[in-house]
Amino acid sequence: MSSMNKIEFTDKYFMKQAFTEAYKARDKDEVPVGAVIVCNNQIIARAHNLSETLKDVTAHAEMLAITAASEYLGGKYLNDCTLYVTLEPCTMCAGALNWSQIGRIVYASKDEKRGYSLYSPSILHPKTKTDYGIMADESKDLLIDFFKSKR
Repeated sequence: MSSMNKIEFTDKYFMKQAFTEAYKARDKDEVPVGAVIVCNNQIIARAHNLSETLKDVTAHAEMLAITAASEYLGGKYLNDCTLYVTLEPCTMCAGALNWSQIGRIVYASKDEKRGYSLYSPSILHPKTKTDYGIMADESKDLLIDFFKSKR
């Protein structure tokens, strides 16, 4: 296989996969947030917000991805996994991520209204690493456009 066909598994590559999920949420008239969980450069879970569809306030992309990843791995701990999500997790999702002991969280943009860092900055597991800012502008634009269409 030539090097031209080789996929580079970068944070941006996986964040684009999370955006694919966010667009699915938008197309279902859900708040456009998407998530993927990666283990050893393999996506083991994909999810997007389904709170409206399922009439369930806990059906956030992160919560659904945690459940799918745990089922895939056959265990509740995600120590060797990375969550890529298009928006900073809320405190509910951050609490669940703490319990899962996820190894790393990468989110596109901060949630200035409901992000965990506003209310519970130390809620994540002590060993969890975080990064943000990858595709932040795309995340903000997607959310702004979605909520403009609601007014």
